[in-house]
Amino acid sequence: MKIRDIVNRDIVDLANCEQEPIHIPGSIQPHGFLLGLKQDPFIIDYCSGNCAEFTGYSHSELLGSGFGNAFGEEALALLKGYISDEKMLSSSLLKLQIKGKDFLCTVHKSGNVYILEAEPVSDDPRAASAVYDQTSQFLTYMHDTHTLKELCGLVAKGTREITGYDRVMVYRFDKDHNGEVFAESVREDLEPFLGLHYPHTDIPPQARELYMRNLLRLITDIDYTPVPIYTVDDTADKNLDLSLSILRSTSPIHVQYLHNMGVGATLTISLIYKKKLWGLIACHHYSPKNITPDVRLAAQLQGHFITSQIDVRQASEEYEESRKVAQSLEKMNSYTLGSTSALQDIANTSDILKLCNASGVSIVFNDKVYKGGLTPADNEIRQMANWLAAYSNRTTFTTDKLVDLLPEMKGHCGKASGIIYHSLDIDSDNCIIWYRPETITEVHWAGDPAKSIIKDEKGLSPRNSFSLWKEIVSCMSSPWLQPEIDTASAYANSLQRHINLLIISLEEEKYRKLSELLKQTNSELENINWISTHDLQEPLRKIQLISSRIMSKEEDNLSPDLHDSLKRMNASAQRMQTLLVDILKYTKLKHTDDSFERVDIGTLIEEVKEDMTETIADRSAEIIAEYLPVIEGIPFLLRQLFSNLIANSIKYGAPGRTPVIKITGADELRSYTEEDKRRFKVIYVADNGIGFDQQYAESIFNIFTKLHASSDYKGSGVGLALCRKIMQNHNGYITASGAQGEGAVMSLYFPVEER
Repeated sequence: MKIRDIVNRDIVDLANCEQEPIHIPGSIQPHGFLLGLKQDPFIIDYCSGNCAEFTGYSHSELLGSGFGNAFGEEALALLKGYISDEKMLSSSLLKLQIKGKDFLCTVHKSGNVYILEAEPVSDDPRAASAVYDQTSQFLTYMHDTHTLKELCGLVAKGTREITGYDRVMVYRFDKDHNGEVFAESVREDLEPFLGLHYPHTDIPPQARELYMRNLLRLITDIDYTPVPIYTVDDTADKNLDLSLSILRSTSPIHVQYLHNMGVGATLTISLIYKKKLWGLIACHHYSPKNITPDVRLAAQLQGHFITSQIDVRQASEEYEESRKVAQSLEKMNSYTLGSTSALQDIANTSDILKLCNASGVSIVFNDKVYKGGLTPADNEIRQMANWLAAYSNRTTFTTDKLVDLLPEMKGHCGKASGIIYHSLDIDSDNCIIWYRPETITEVHWAGDPAKSIIKDEKGLSPRNSFSLWKEIVSCMSSPWLQPEIDTASAYANSLQRHINLLIISLEEEKYRKLSELLKQTNSELENINWISTHDLQEPLRKIQLISSRIMSKEEDNLSPDLHDSLKRMNASAQRMQTLLVDILKYTKLKHTDDSFERVDIGTLIEEVKEDMTETIADRSAEIIAEYLPVIEGIPFLLRQLFSNLIANSIKYGAPGRTPVIKITGADELRSYTEEDKRRFKVIYVADNGIGFDQQYAESIFNIFTKLHASSDYKGSGVGLALCRKIMQNHNGYITASGAQGEGAVMSLYFPVEER
């Protein structure tokens, strides 16, 4: 049987430490031993090199053996029972006796391998009472503290009393993974670290990930010699994931870092809050130190207690702030907007600033700025509103350091270092912005964060200086608390509703005035219609009557020039009368109240042909109607529509060519445009007349528009405008296409759905 170790011998330094596979070191710390057992039948497949020191069996003797054969069937039965009772990774440890020695064991599963880690039972007198004492301590913490910081201070003190470490720190991460010593209990002769900050590079991403998975990490002696793990060499690239291991060997980079700090042993407990690494309880000792599993459990309970209290303590700290801002919100909600000018009154109130403890506020509405307190200039506010609208997709945005996103605002840190932004419109830059000035602070770092990695003749390595280094932080406001953010959001929503109501009321007033103006205009149009139908037509009739009598009675006595003049005067009066009649038709053609009904267009065309018998016969025109649909429409309007189109085609017939007019229906439903998703029945009216240039395809539907001289083609220029009006009344469309000398085609689109 061939045996090999699985030690990871890849060279690791700070140039590649973020890629270091710290979960598969292939070695353990020497204060216990490790076995890796195949899931069934519990054959020992991995074994640490120090097994002989604890069990009397070397790794070469144990590998390939059954666990029961090596340590007895009773031990195997206890192990199987422990696993079947689902006690792995619980607070209950497995107790085994091997060759007369008592061991406390942790068991967990890694892939298809059960990992058993055993440590000899200690005679530490604190172990038995540690967990019991913990319960009474928790009750004391509950009654003696109000803030989270006070609670963490007592937990640090209690953990140090239980474990005996020289220094216990509660370490809290910020959003960028930089750490701060939030609370501390330390031996009196040691320099305190309370309030010091540590850069995120001190704990690389894969280490933070392991802290999320394995909540307790113990190093008993920084100067330990790693113990290799051996296995049967029966598979290529064989390895063992020790992410959840207690004895897992430590990264050499981390060992060097602790050496530089002068630390001899550590215990680290993860603080998980809302599925994120909130912080750590970091215990340091300045000489080698081990603690029993019972004491470790007691210390771990301290961590669980902190995370269970974070919500409670933060809620308690925020309650008073919430109460104050809620009072201001209630006052602000009582304000009403009678006009847009009232926005300035709102911006000038003190309560709008108290909503979120801001120093200034601006409201941008229709490109006008209303502001109060300490704010940037109007033009800068407009530019900021435009940028924030695009950046936030017109939603909300909060920051305590605006210059990180808008460097050009650096000159305004005294007014706008932190902002709360809320959009008031989904289509514009309308918004409300609260401002806070910079709060210049002094951050104490444990060493220069810019020199957290040093380069020397040995290459890159962790820093060896942890002396106090002060950094002045500017252009950053005090952080916005959650109650302040929530209250600002609530008022922004309320203001948005008030503005919408104001806009609606202003629009209603605008439409009311327009409606009155329209009513007045319509009344004037009715008067004009009356004048057109009666007062203007009567003189025209008299002109025609008198001129006709003169030409008939005095025809022999009239000179040719005078006779021609009278004839032209009579024709002009006739054209004027026709124009007045057409104008009257156009103005009366409104959205009729008549109901739609089914109309057979084929039958209707036959009726129109019968009405126009003389006009058709006069030009020997041929009208072909086929494949015409039945549509929903108003019969008398449709009769007017096709009468106008047929008359137009006959009027503009080509000289020397018999007019042929084809009226046909499309063989299938069509769409009009991509924007209009409706389906239409289409009817084409095509002729072989003089046609027109396609550039006039739209303008020919304008009222009084004529493309040819009145002397050549009689008409008022109203006919096609009437046709478009009729199609609009049917919720449809009419379009024209043509070519000069070839003819024209009118396309009528009738929607399939009912009106």
